[in-house]
Amino acid sequence: MQDFIHLHLHTEYSLLDGACRIDSLMDRLLSVGQNACAITDHGVMYGAIDFYKAAKKKGIKPIIGCEVYVAQRGRFDKTHEFDAESNHLVLLCETNEGYKNLIYLVSAGFTEGFYIKPRIDLELLRQHSKGLIALSACIAGAVPSLILKGRYDAAKELSLSYLEIFGKGNYFLELQDHGIPEQKEVNSALIRISAETGIPLVATNDCHYLTREDARIQDVLLCIQTNRVITDEDRMRFQTDEFFVKSGDEMAALFKNNGEAIENTLKIAERCNVEFEFGKYHLPAFKVPDNKDAFSYLKELCLLGLRKRYPEADESIRQRLFYELDMIRSMGFVDYFLIVGDFISFAKRSGIPVGPGRGSAAGSMVSYCLEITDIDPIKFSLYFERFLNPERISMPDIDIDFCYIRRQEVINYVIEKYGHDKVAQIVTFGTMAARNAIRDVGRALDIPYAQVDAVAKMVPFELHVTLDRALTVSPQLKELYDSDETIKNLIDTAIKLEGMPRHASTHAAGVVITKSPVYEFVPLSKNDESVVTQYTMTALEELGLLKMDFLGLRNLTVMQDASDMVCRKEPGFSLEEISDDDGETFKMLADGKTSGVFQLESAGMTSVVTGMGAQSIEDITAVVALYRPGPMQYIPKYIAGKKNPGQVTYKHPKLREILSVTYGCMVYQEQVMEVFRKLAGYSLGKADMVRRAMSKKKFEALIKERENFIFGNEKEGIAGAVANGVDKNTAEAIFDEIMDFANYAFNKAHAACYAVIAYRTAYLKCHYPREYMAALLTSVLDFTPKIQAYIAECRDMGITVLPPDINESDADFTVYGENIRFGLAAVKNIGRSFILKLMEERNQKGPFLSLQDFCERMAEYDINRRTVESLIRCGAFDSTGARRSQLMNVYDRVIDSVGNARRQNVEGQMDLFGSAENSSLNQIDLPDIKEFSQRELLAMEKASTGLFLSGHPMTEYSAL
Repeated sequence: MQDFIHLHLHTEYSLLDGACRIDSLMDRLLSVGQNACAITDHGVMYGAIDFYKAAKKKGIKPIIGCEVYVAQRGRFDKTHEFDAESNHLVLLCETNEGYKNLIYLVSAGFTEGFYIKPRIDLELLRQHSKGLIALSACIAGAVPSLILKGRYDAAKELSLSYLEIFGKGNYFLELQDHGIPEQKEVNSALIRISAETGIPLVATNDCHYLTREDARIQDVLLCIQTNRVITDEDRMRFQTDEFFVKSGDEMAALFKNNGEAIENTLKIAERCNVEFEFGKYHLPAFKVPDNKDAFSYLKELCLLGLRKRYPEADESIRQRLFYELDMIRSMGFVDYFLIVGDFISFAKRSGIPVGPGRGSAAGSMVSYCLEITDIDPIKFSLYFERFLNPERISMPDIDIDFCYIRRQEVINYVIEKYGHDKVAQIVTFGTMAARNAIRDVGRALDIPYAQVDAVAKMVPFELHVTLDRALTVSPQLKELYDSDETIKNLIDTAIKLEGMPRHASTHAAGVVITKSPVYEFVPLSKNDESVVTQYTMTALEELGLLKMDFLGLRNLTVMQDASDMVCRKEPGFSLEEISDDDGETFKMLADGKTSGVFQLESAGMTSVVTGMGAQSIEDITAVVALYRPGPMQYIPKYIAGKKNPGQVTYKHPKLREILSVTYGCMVYQEQVMEVFRKLAGYSLGKADMVRRAMSKKKFEALIKERENFIFGNEKEGIAGAVANGVDKNTAEAIFDEIMDFANYAFNKAHAACYAVIAYRTAYLKCHYPREYMAALLTSVLDFTPKIQAYIAECRDMGITVLPPDINESDADFTVYGENIRFGLAAVKNIGRSFILKLMEERNQKGPFLSLQDFCERMAEYDINRRTVESLIRCGAFDSTGARRSQLMNVYDRVIDSVGNARRQNVEGQMDLFGSAENSSLNQIDLPDIKEFSQRELLAMEKASTGLFLSGHPMTEYSAL
């Protein structure tokens, strides 16, 4: 078998072009006896980390590279059409310095040179060539392109320029043979240039798919990319089916007269030795005021917070705080907490709503004292070790919920504080999920839409469902697959492409912060105008970079808006200061009035809340944790225990103090940890590691851990349950019960945080229903079904939602006496900026008296027919006394008249002899015609707002 290494290969991350799935690629390489391979995706390095890890796992040497685009007239020149045809150049990293240079070049291609594609130029190559090996690329490369234009001397000269840029032995002329006539011509010239200049040759295959049979799959992928169908004769396509991962023997047969070119692939592979370092942290430094020591400053802030959070803190609380601080210092995360505390402090100072916490961070007293979280870890029995574990060193992960409208302000603050070049958002990839793969492939194969749509709808609408699974659970789909050859081809092709990345976009919440420019650590790209990393959030964490989730939570905005309305009549009202055991609030929940309450409004959640008769935030916390697939089976036991606590039994008395809060049910991960600690003498850190092993079903480790739990392990400092007074049989039964439940156990810290939000929304709904429902309706302005549901809830609560009115409505839903007034922003064809101008005009000059008065006064704001028509149709002018039928009859003439008068006025102002100031607008009288029928009025309202505002078309039949 001939030794050969592929140095030119496109994975699935050459989006909608490369069809080499990374995991399958490794198996293919092993099957053809190759122990190294390069990744050279088009202009990007999206897949570099996945490729590296997959290769290492299979014992294959990963070579990190990229096929870049080189602009012909410089990366800043974006005026010439042919620059869209930038030439290809393959760059391979020989060293880690070369990797740093490559990620800089690839980043600059997006941030400086992007024009149709990310482009670099020779200037950048000269500055960042060290540690890189360059190959002249395919026939789209600069040198081959010149050859094909008959410019041999220019091609030779350019080859020497590249040799000068990269240095002797670092630039290779690339021979390819995919059965394309032009390649024969190029290869002949390249061999000649090599002989005349001494520049070495290297043989490559421009791999875009794994096997010859996959050529058709890649062809479909190109059709999806270019939005063409496979039957189009003039579409973009590969000329042959030779672009696959060939064996060494196949490559040797192609280049039997150029053995050196084959051997050079081995030499290049041997030289390329990039190693990624995972788990080493690269945290930015927080600039501490007054040149204080970072840890001393963190401790100072925490002690201030301790006095505020625990005015009468006992020694145990102080000791826990100092324990956490020491652990944070020893693990190297002092700056991390200062950074997070700082931008949350900015948000709170700026009046930007911040959630009480999410995830395991709420188990940290340091987080609580810094006001990163607002959940008391002592009160809720939360553990620091569930968040940061000294026995399992890993980056802290504090995700934060912000008001979804003002979230960007916090991100902007971070960018300004740490530098635009040290902060970037994070890439995410949209993939071809099951249904989408069917639809994409169906279009490409030119199958009628109706037929494709019917097939797609047969795929179960489940999270992460695959087409293989769909064929097993959907008899209808399987029958069609077996009986219709067209559908079988459609599904088989879709299965081949399912899960591949389809497009790159910006992660909704992820932000990375680095101590030096981001491009020194990872490559960057641009999505729209946002600079984003080319590596995903998971890869960034593995590389030791600080990533944050700045999450937008609609309910925080709702609570803030409602609180602001409450404060107008009750100055000083604060949700943070309300009682957390309000009986009326819990009665409302127990009565099932949960519509609009965070986390609890679904039918299933409502049923659980009413069934248990929730009486505390602990109860809500349990509902949040239990109402999920798996632990739902324990809900009846929880409810039974809550209703009859005297009948709850425990396998051992020591379990009572741990499980009594959940009536004998093991609901939380923290409880699992506490059982290990109290019964068997585990440290909390060690207990959390066992919990994780259980959740990941690491059975070999758990067999040993079962012995440790029961009998102890002196070497690991574990006393064991038997030594702590638990008999062997009981200890075994407890361990087995934990094993059964650990896979379902939920993080109590997260559940408690969301239970607090749930309680606060319920409190607002209970005590300030108009303010809360108005804020809630405003938050779903763009989602008509929710508006319908919440208006129905208002009706059940005895609150009337009054229709839109040009003299009473604001942009948002507002409290109007004992009722709520419909927000104009929920009316179609009316922009928020126009509404704000309307409100300003109304506030300054009084109410609008008629349609004509409205059009005259709003004319300067470019009022248009669609806006006026929508306002008429929804009934916003009803209060002026005019019938909608009259207004619909004349509004065109009114708008034309206002527009003509305005144009005359402008012309008069320009004409010294004009009399524009004396021009007047004729009053257009309303015709005496009858109003539309009730059914017609309702249809208008439905068309303009998506809702029936003044009734329902079925009302007339209700008495029948």
